[in-house]
Amino acid sequence: MADLFEGYRLGAAWDEMFAAEGKPRRVYESLYDALHPLSSADLRARADSLARSFLERGVTFDFGGREHPFPLDAVPRVVDAAEWDDLSLGVAQRVRAMEAFLADIYGRARVIEDGVVPHAVVTTSRSFQRAVSGLEPPNGVRIHVAGIDVVRGEDGRFRVLEDNVRVPSGVSYVMENRRAVSQVFPEAFASERIRPVSDYPQRLLAALRAAAPGGVNDPVVVVLTPGVHNSAYFEHALLARTMGVELVEGRDLICVGNRVRMRTTGGERRVDVIYRRVDDEYLDPVQFRPDSVLGCPGVVNAARAGTVTIANAIGNGVADDKLLYTYVPDLVRYYLAEEPVLDNVRTYRLDEDADREEVLDRLDELVVKPVDGSGGKGIVMGPRATALELDALRTQIQLDPRGWIAQPVVQLSTAPTLIGDELRPRHVDLRPFAVNDGSSVWVLPGGLTRVALPEGELIVNSSQGGGSKDTWVLGDPAPDSAARAATGDLRRSGQPSELSPGRPPDVGPVDGLPNEQQQQQQQSRGLPRGAPC
Repeated sequence: MADLFEGYRLGAAWDEMFAAEGKPRRVYESLYDALHPLSSADLRARADSLARSFLERGVTFDFGGREHPFPLDAVPRVVDAAEWDDLSLGVAQRVRAMEAFLADIYGRARVIEDGVVPHAVVTTSRSFQRAVSGLEPPNGVRIHVAGIDVVRGEDGRFRVLEDNVRVPSGVSYVMENRRAVSQVFPEAFASERIRPVSDYPQRLLAALRAAAPGGVNDPVVVVLTPGVHNSAYFEHALLARTMGVELVEGRDLICVGNRVRMRTTGGERRVDVIYRRVDDEYLDPVQFRPDSVLGCPGVVNAARAGTVTIANAIGNGVADDKLLYTYVPDLVRYYLAEEPVLDNVRTYRLDEDADREEVLDRLDELVVKPVDGSGGKGIVMGPRATALELDALRTQIQLDPRGWIAQPVVQLSTAPTLIGDELRPRHVDLRPFAVNDGSSVWVLPGGLTRVALPEGELIVNSSQGGGSKDTWVLGDPAPDSAARAATGDLRRSGQPSELSPGRPPDVGPVDGLPNEQQQQQQQSRGLPRGAPC
């Protein structure tokens, strides 16, 4: 193993695999032993096989104007059972609090009356949609799918970096990563018990069917995609296929008399639930952008009439506005009467005078983000910015303080990543995905680990050149996890704990997309807001 880890040096950040140089953490011992017999050339060959597999299956993305296989590192990330159970409880708790918040602000707005969240924070959000005020979903669910980005700091604790409850994407990479790694690294799977990720499509379908309008016995679900040129099209096609539902574009849908139908070769067919992967402003040209051809005219009125469900709900973006993020711990206490399981990263509210004054004095020390940004766009890393960039940022903040938040530079944890022919520490984050069916919130065991490939880089998004890792959660869920969530007995997520026994390995999905879908994905260009990560 000396060849692979020769030159692997720990820095100030928490390292996922090593407690000290040459000493793997207990949760990584089996993986470390599986890697030990391999040479650098062996691992490189397996990594090249992963890339070829992704290219053949159309798992690609556009970076720098060229189509590339989505970078998948050959060395998985490992999370032990007890730590994952705590993390998933915190994610589920957060989703429940944001559900309650969305129901409230599009209804009575008690949270504003009671002074928990200022009125202006909600009404000045670009994602607050007055068009859906008073619109009640059939089963009360607005966040059918959530992606909660968490990071591990230097103290080894997970904290939430941001919430994604509009059209969160990236789960296709979770499933594809598992399939690919299990095929090129079978000896590692043989030595571990890894919770499966292959349940996700059926969990999602069950949640979507549960959200159907009342009185519908056999709901018709569709996945609405912007089309083949959207960079997340592969995910849209994969989810439609694995759920066994139709993949449609806006031109396939018609709305007459507040009822949505889809055009098929056998004639028009009723639609009950639309799992949309189209942003709010493009979803209904009657209510939002009149020039949009990606959505279905009249679909908002149909939803208001109770004949169709839109998942995720329109207007959810106000809950993942980065300024609102700073209030989520208060929302947990207000709506759930619980203490937050997961902390936020320390965040400055630049619409408040004291915070703004401090941030303007320390711009060269902090990370400044636009409140409605995604994909790493618009972020300014103060320590790396030039004087001119900082001056321009200072002016932008002064003109629109509501449009920005600031955070300390978080040294994201590192994990061994194959760079060339050597393993080197690279910074990672984690996006767990949660599915809400109205009765419970289920968290997919593993989520998407994103890795920043350039040395020292802290922005992990694929749009900024990042990649991903398969994420292994070891062991079976604790038998009392659901009971703890229901009773509010939620202890805080702390240091990684010891390995617990679990279930047999998950090999993931094994069948591929049809060739024509692969070809369509390979035509995809550009990276709009719907990009995977």
